[in-house]
Amino acid sequence: MKFTKHLLILCIFATFLTSAQNQEISLEDIWSGTFRTEGMDALHSMKNGQQYSVLNFDRVAGSTSIDVYDYKTLKKVNTLINSNEIEPITYFTDYTFSDNESQILLATDVEQIFRRSSLGKYYIFDTKTKQVTIVAEEKIQEPTFSPDGTKIAYGYSNNLFVKDLSSGKTTQITFDGEKNKIINGITDWVYEEEFGFVRAFEWNADSNKIAFIRFDETNVPEFSMDVYGSALYPTQDVFKYPKAGEANAIVSLHLYNLKTDKASEVKVKKAYKDFYIPRIKWTNNPDVLSAHYLNRHQNELDLWLIDAEKNTSQLVLEERDKAYVDVTDNLTFLEDNSFIWTSEKDGYNHIYHYSKDGELINQITKGNWEVTSYYGYDEKHDKIFFQSTEIGSINRDVYSIKLNGRNKERLTNSEGNNRASFSADFSYFINSFSSASTPPEYTLNDAKSGDLIKVIKDNDKLSKKLLDYKMSKKEFSTIQINGNDLNMWMVKPADFDASKEYPLFMFQYSGPGSQSVSNTWNSANDYWYQYLAQKGYIVACVDGRGTGFKGADFKKVTQNELGKYEVEDQIDAAKQLGKLPYIDASRIGIWGWSYGGFMSSNALFKGNDVFSMAIAVAPVTSWRFYDSVYTERYMTTPQENASGYDDNSPINHVDGLEGDFLLIHGTGDDNVHVQNTMRMVEALVQANKQFEWMIYPDKNHGIYGGNTRLHLYTKMSDFIDDTLGDKRDVSEDNKVEKVKIKG
Repeated sequence: MKFTKHLLILCIFATFLTSAQNQEISLEDIWSGTFRTEGMDALHSMKNGQQYSVLNFDRVAGSTSIDVYDYKTLKKVNTLINSNEIEPITYFTDYTFSDNESQILLATDVEQIFRRSSLGKYYIFDTKTKQVTIVAEEKIQEPTFSPDGTKIAYGYSNNLFVKDLSSGKTTQITFDGEKNKIINGITDWVYEEEFGFVRAFEWNADSNKIAFIRFDETNVPEFSMDVYGSALYPTQDVFKYPKAGEANAIVSLHLYNLKTDKASEVKVKKAYKDFYIPRIKWTNNPDVLSAHYLNRHQNELDLWLIDAEKNTSQLVLEERDKAYVDVTDNLTFLEDNSFIWTSEKDGYNHIYHYSKDGELINQITKGNWEVTSYYGYDEKHDKIFFQSTEIGSINRDVYSIKLNGRNKERLTNSEGNNRASFSADFSYFINSFSSASTPPEYTLNDAKSGDLIKVIKDNDKLSKKLLDYKMSKKEFSTIQINGNDLNMWMVKPADFDASKEYPLFMFQYSGPGSQSVSNTWNSANDYWYQYLAQKGYIVACVDGRGTGFKGADFKKVTQNELGKYEVEDQIDAAKQLGKLPYIDASRIGIWGWSYGGFMSSNALFKGNDVFSMAIAVAPVTSWRFYDSVYTERYMTTPQENASGYDDNSPINHVDGLEGDFLLIHGTGDDNVHVQNTMRMVEALVQANKQFEWMIYPDKNHGIYGGNTRLHLYTKMSDFIDDTLGDKRDVSEDNKVEKVKIKG
């Protein structure tokens, strides 16, 4: 059944590639939601393993509901809550169940702080009494049920609080929290951005202890951003931001005992100097906590087990790497407190099984491919479920395997990107599938065999809508550059004529471990590339050395020299593509955002004989300006590696600018500060280099809001037309035919 459906979609796609599509994609189409896909929001498998809940939005009524569906029939069996039927909530945007599912935490009036952090008003809905209780009158952070559902812990004003849900009493458990000085239980800016988490506290299984990380930011340098707003005078946003080589927050691990109402600091036996604690997690023993300790260079990761009652600690695992060790969320403790762990120590990311004392029992997965997601372990059937690149680095498939590493089974069969969400008892999984030719579809599958049970949701309406548009196929291939077969995609005009010459516009990101060439459905940028293709451009993307999912050596070759090998690969790829008979080698451009903007700047300055233009959006222009955790992971500190920082910084290569350059940044970018662009501008001015630039007031690293994205992509599209478009008059006498670019 699945094969038939995908075959049908492929046929539809092939049909609209060859049929006479007349409608052209506009920038307004892209940014107005014309090509929006349908999805499943906030999917949660119910504890019984036979049902799941989703968050449904009724845009007409302006309400939200949590609806429960049966896995077998896919029919809705219950609406747990509808915001139209309760007071005082009119709308909520997320929900979390207590462990026994008798209570639901509802998020309302949420406002973003940084990329992952937010403040909000939270309410508890009792599924039996239908009563709603507010957690706190103030906007709070990261409210979390205790495992027994009797309490909620949360952060407020840099301190931690615990609310008893029976009595309604709230207890403050830390008291030294202060803005830009001390944070308890909530991560600082750099942990949130680079270690990918906000809640830095954890309940134990017995609901009587809370472990939390304390951040002392006192000595971390401050960064300030002007906020222009709409008032007569601008204000400033001041926050702690450790740049490479500067002081980090001093972190410490603490335990709060609810029985004694006391907090104590945890100190492990090893003497660490300048370290990180990027993860904490309780084991199945309610008195034993695990903690990751990572040195500042991030090439030594230690896993410690801490006995909260005996006040002892045990080092159970040491990960070492010449470059760096990745931090993941894949640590899983089994019933006997042995644990599952992922590591790149054999050259590829794989799954390992260790005893509770850290002795290696066995390596579970092996091969020249990467485990990309770990889904969990079904102890009843002795099966681990995971996602990997075994069928190709641009694809993803779901697998199961025994704990002993035997009986591996591929559970998904469609080539593209498969991502699973398992039922609580691992009897079913909902597979989210897409490819470059198939928009996202959600299917119910049997976890034992992977067999399709039913289609839950698809995007066939979007597929049919696209039949009316001029669309080009995204062609995947590899290109051999500097001894490596690099993944590449290319989009050509729908009316491509190999006898003509076309300008080439390249996109890349290129950051360590990233991937831009993947067999997945269109993002908004993909529709922009279609827009450019219909105007007569060829668009291409090459994942060079340093990108991910092709082994540790390929990924870590850029260590200590960010911007060297990646830039060489983009320049050499452009040279090779420029030799194709249908590419006009005199009109090759490149663009990128963030790390990609760092790359596109360098590519233009260092490859001025290849690239005639570049666009850099929110670029890093010197790694000296970027944060400590990310930058030092790949570069160590500027004090140790000055040449690595400076030899490949675009601001030090502005003399090489000969083509056209567009520089874009938002002034409210808390991540890659606009300082990067200002220093680049000054360097260009002093080198007497002409360029164009665009500043978006108060916009963050994403540069969005209102018409901002439409304006941004209009600006870039016009710049591409002005610099790569063939506006030359070609006489009949010279017999050279050039494709005309629509301006």
